[in-house]
Amino acid sequence: MVRMGQLPLFNDDPSSPTLRDVAAAVREAGIDSLPDARRRADDARYQEVATRSALTAAKGMPFKWALNPYRGCTHACEYCYARKYQRHLELGSGDDFSSFILVKPDLPTVLARELRRPSWAHETVAVGTATDPYQPIEGHYRITRQCLEVLCESDTPFSVVTKGPMVVRDTDVLVRASSRAGCRVYMSVATVDHDGWARLEPGTASPAQRLRALRQLRDAGVDCGVLMMPLVPGITTSRDQIRRTVQAIAEAGVRLVGVDVARLDEGVKAHFMAFLGREYPGLVAGYQRLYGGSQPDAAYAASLRAVINEERAGVAGPTGRGVCITTPPAAAPQPTSASAP
Repeated sequence: MVRMGQLPLFNDDPSSPTLRDVAAAVREAGIDSLPDARRRADDARYQEVATRSALTAAKGMPFKWALNPYRGCTHACEYCYARKYQRHLELGSGDDFSSFILVKPDLPTVLARELRRPSWAHETVAVGTATDPYQPIEGHYRITRQCLEVLCESDTPFSVVTKGPMVVRDTDVLVRASSRAGCRVYMSVATVDHDGWARLEPGTASPAQRLRALRQLRDAGVDCGVLMMPLVPGITTSRDQIRRTVQAIAEAGVRLVGVDVARLDEGVKAHFMAFLGREYPGLVAGYQRLYGGSQPDAAYAASLRAVINEERAGVAGPTGRGVCITTPPAAAPQPTSASAP
């Protein structure tokens, strides 16, 4: 319960606030009205919240259900579509997104209860559609791992999308799930270019670390692939960058299963344009022309896909023949407003 713009200290009230409580408190008195948000070594603050429901219905997607153990992400990717979801909590899409993280410790318990319902049809659950389930704080809370164990034991198929090499920690669960209802891991690696990665994804592990993690999973027998997305015009889209990225994916022995260009929805666009103004001021005018709406110009996107297909056709390595590229990927989770909570 919210009292006078303040959330109760956990020592006084053992129950955590809900997302609705958080939004109400922030609306009334700002983030400082959340005294239980613990600041950790990464300088981000973490607020535990109570979970009303675990699974969120997804519409028009290749999966029926989404699951997100966290809200907000210290990976701090400048283009992240999930920044727009902060508005539902009265939070900003800028620094609030990467420095104030909502944590759902009771999510595995609620998920188990929902999967025990007689009506549950064991449809695929997409894990990490709003924010990364393997951002660093997962090493402390282990909520994602617990959820994967629940999904596995209930014989529910699932997929995971991440930029976090920490996923290899849960290889045992992923292997077990692969032998039961099935699972897939999608690693996002938009570029192997060091400058582009460092500026666009400041809180993430290097692309090389991600590819090594994916290869470990593949060698263990887990179905996995790379999402080369989002490609960011003018920053990660030169032919040389694309060639090196496709080659690195091939050399890692994993499949390239999806390619797409960044979209800048309302709630994300203003933040990203401010980022461009600071880091790439020469690109601002071009982006204003390219992005009349949330999607880039269709002709530009088509020409970029053609370049990628040309480079894919000439790549050498284990995945150089028969690499599957779809836009968007037929089997990988994509952002929707229904996959936020």
